[in-house]
Amino acid sequence: MAQGGKKTLYTCSACGATFPKWAGQCSECQAWNVLEESLAAVSSGGSARRFAGYAGDTSSSAVVKLAEVEVEREARTPTESGELDRVLGGGLVDGSVVLIGGDPGIGKSTLLIQALARLSQGMQTLYVSGEESPRQISIRAQRLDLPAERLSLLPETCVERIIASAERERPRVMVVDSIQTMYTELLQSAPGSVSQVREATAQLVHFAKRSGTAVFLVGHVTKEGNLAGPRVLEHMVDTVLYFEGEAGSQFRLIRTIKNRFGAVNELGVFAMTDKGLKEVNNPSAIFLSRQAESVPGSVILVTREGTRPLLVEVQALVDESPLANPRRVTLGLEQNRLSMLLAVMHRHAGVGMFDQDVYVNVVGGVRITETAADLAVLMAALSSFRDRPLERGLVVFGEVGLTGEIRPVPNGLERLKEAAKHGFKRAIVPKANCPKQGIEGMEVVAVENLAEILREF
Repeated sequence: MAQGGKKTLYTCSACGATFPKWAGQCSECQAWNVLEESLAAVSSGGSARRFAGYAGDTSSSAVVKLAEVEVEREARTPTESGELDRVLGGGLVDGSVVLIGGDPGIGKSTLLIQALARLSQGMQTLYVSGEESPRQISIRAQRLDLPAERLSLLPETCVERIIASAERERPRVMVVDSIQTMYTELLQSAPGSVSQVREATAQLVHFAKRSGTAVFLVGHVTKEGNLAGPRVLEHMVDTVLYFEGEAGSQFRLIRTIKNRFGAVNELGVFAMTDKGLKEVNNPSAIFLSRQAESVPGSVILVTREGTRPLLVEVQALVDESPLANPRRVTLGLEQNRLSMLLAVMHRHAGVGMFDQDVYVNVVGGVRITETAADLAVLMAALSSFRDRPLERGLVVFGEVGLTGEIRPVPNGLERLKEAAKHGFKRAIVPKANCPKQGIEGMEVVAVENLAEILREF
């Protein structure tokens, strides 16, 4: 089928095969209901370039030496929110495209309308809404006491009309909420389908690179927690941010998954209040235990999120299991790693928990991805198993190897300084992370293997 000179094909989302018309089954891989409408790639048309997320003109391209390329520091626009600027890498870059996803009601629209309202006081901005009416957005802005008198709104879902309006308004920053509600007139499929999301995003990316407008795209997530739509969506944009934590919790965490202009795995911490999202400048304080006395199964870990050390509480509960296969449950940690650590402890420390249920939780909803949490997990499990609380004022970090050795982790000195700043007096760390000059006011205990850890119990 041809639409205005554009030829449509149907592409299998499983194997990538293309067909001139739709069918219920892909004849190449035999998968069912996987054919999605897409635009054919034509060498002379602009739509093929937009489909691929093209950001420039190849007519004048030439081979150059890397040393001859002039490098200029990218101009950044601060959002007046320190935590948002942190996950963005220092602020918004002109012409960048940021995709932000999260569960419904977690605060995506609230965060962006707050940022856009502040930015609108000094520059032209545009908020494009495909889900809410201008009246609904106005009610939210009034409830949050936002300075929204200069914030421009556009209730629209057609991406061609959005780009035409943006070219007239010339905003420095534009928000599209959400990309799953947008559609292009070049395709007949419904908004939210793989082909519509992909082509609409490609056109918005092309507009951002051509005009220099910084664009925020709000994305829905699936029940598994992944961004809805094709995986190529994350490759087309410059930055991908994910909201973490429970929607019912007071705190909201934003993690950088991809950033072409800054560090990945940065973490921004916000608190949800009746006036919107407020940044938390000292996140370590909110994740620490407020219990008056030490209790078994609790230990403080010094982890690192992006460029910032962070103190979090790791809790473990070990209890006799009535099941033939005891439970291994983790919240905020990788479950397979817990099973591996328990096996290492049994083999090299002689402590077996094969008949015990083991539950491990990172307080505050933080998700720990680094191996520096190994030592904290084992010490919390041992503390609960033997019903012996660890001393107050103790922090730990370190990776545990399969041979029972305690391995060093990056940025050990920064972690210790962060713990000392919060008043911790003792630290158990890998020997290679022990500072030569020591830390003022802190006793640093260096360990090499699990046998030395057992002395604490």
